[in-house]
Amino acid sequence: MVIAALVVRSLRQFLDLPTRFPRLNALLNYFWLPGVVLYAFSLLIHWKTDRLDELYMLFVLAVVVLVLLRSQAYRPARTLLLAVAPFVLYSVIELVAAGLSSWLIKEYDDAFDTSKVFAIIWLITFVFIARNQKKHLEAERVVREAEEKEKRAIAAQNAELERLVAERTSSLTQQTEELQHALEELKTTQAQLIQAEKMASLGELTAGIAHEIQNPLNFVTNFSDVSAELVQELEEEQQRPERDHELEAELLADLRQNLQKITHHGQRAASIVRGMLEHSRASTGERQPTDLNTLADEYLRLAYHGLRAKDKTFNATLNTHFDPTLVKVDAVAQDLGRVLLNLFTNAFYAVQKRKEASPANFAPTVSVTTRQLPTGDVEVRVRDNGTGIPASVRQKIFQPFFTTKPTGEGTGLGLSLSYDIVTKAHGGTLEVESEEGQGTEFIITLPA
Repeated sequence: MVIAALVVRSLRQFLDLPTRFPRLNALLNYFWLPGVVLYAFSLLIHWKTDRLDELYMLFVLAVVVLVLLRSQAYRPARTLLLAVAPFVLYSVIELVAAGLSSWLIKEYDDAFDTSKVFAIIWLITFVFIARNQKKHLEAERVVREAEEKEKRAIAAQNAELERLVAERTSSLTQQTEELQHALEELKTTQAQLIQAEKMASLGELTAGIAHEIQNPLNFVTNFSDVSAELVQELEEEQQRPERDHELEAELLADLRQNLQKITHHGQRAASIVRGMLEHSRASTGERQPTDLNTLADEYLRLAYHGLRAKDKTFNATLNTHFDPTLVKVDAVAQDLGRVLLNLFTNAFYAVQKRKEASPANFAPTVSVTTRQLPTGDVEVRVRDNGTGIPASVRQKIFQPFFTTKPTGEGTGLGLSLSYDIVTKAHGGTLEVESEEGQGTEFIITLPA
C-alpha cells in the first residue's frame, strides 16, 4: 500500500494531474479502496496466498497504464508508458505462471529474475528519459510563456502607441483646422483693413479735392457772371443810334478772354475729378510714362486741403523743389499717388502734432524735392519738421499693422502698402531718415 501511494503521488506530480485532469486526479484518491476490498474478500473466503500484494500492485500498474494512455498527448507520458510496459508484462506473466503452477516459477526462476532485472532497468532508464523530456518541455514552456508575455507586452505597447498616435493625429488635425480657420479669418481681416486703408486715403483725397475743386468752380462762376454783364452791355450798345465800335470790340475782347478763362478753369475742375476717379478705381497695374513733378505737386495740395477740411485752423508752409529736367518714369500713377498721399498725410499729421505741443513761433513746414540721380534713377524726398520717429521703432514702421498713432487714428497699413508698391511693384526703394523731435524725411527712389 505504501509503494502504491508513492507511485500514485509520483504520477500526479510528474503528469501535473491536478491541473491537466482534475477529475482523474480526484479518482486516484481512492486507489487504496480496491486493496482493502481485495483484502476483505480474501479474509471472507479464507483465501490465503502470497500473491495478494502482487495482484494489488498489478492493479495499481494497470491504473498507471490507464492514466498514461489518457495523457498520451503529453510526450513524457508516452515515454513513461513505454517504460512501464515491460514491467507490467513481466508482472502479468509471473502472476499467471504462479497461478498455473509453482513448478514453472521454480523451473524458470533464473529466466524470471533476469526478465525482472531487465524490466526494472528498462523502467528506470525510461523514467530518466521522461524526466529529461519533462525538463526540456518545461524549459520550452517557460521560454514560450516569456515570448508570449513579451508579445502581449509589445502588443499592448503597440496598442497604446496607436492610441496615442490616433489622439495626437486627431489633435493635430483639429489644430490644423483651427489654424486654417484662423488664417482665413486673418486674411479676411487683412483684406478688410487694406480696404479700410484705401478708403481712408480716398477720404483724405476727397476732402482735398472738395477744397481744390472749389477754386476753379469759383472762377467759372465769377467769369460767367462777368461775361453775362458784358453781353448785356454789348446788347445795350448795339441798340444805341450811334454805336461805339471800339467799345463793342473791347467788350467782345473781354468776353472772349472770360470764355477762355472759363474753359481753362473748367478743364482744371475736370482734371481734378478725373484724378479722383483714377484714384478710387482699382489699379490695372499698367505702367505709363508719369511726370513725378506734376503728380507730387497735385497730391501735395490735395493732402494739405484734406487736412484743412478737418481742421480749419491748421496752416503749413509748402516748399517744392522740382527738378525741371526730371525724366518721366514708367509707373502706375494711381499707385504712386497713393504712396505720395500717404507720405504727405503723415507729414502733415507730424507737424500738426508738434504744433500742438510747441510754442506759438513754430512754423509747420513740409517740403517735396525731386531730382535726377547720376545713375539715371529718379528720387523724391518728402521732408517735414514734425515730431520725428523714435529710434526704437524706426525699424518697424514698414511692418504691417504697426503704427505710432493712437488707437483709432491709424491702421498701421499705410506705410506697409506704400513700401510694397514702391519696392515690389516698381522695383524701387523706400527709406526713412528721422531725428526725434526734429523731423522726418522719406526718400523714394525709382528706376527711370
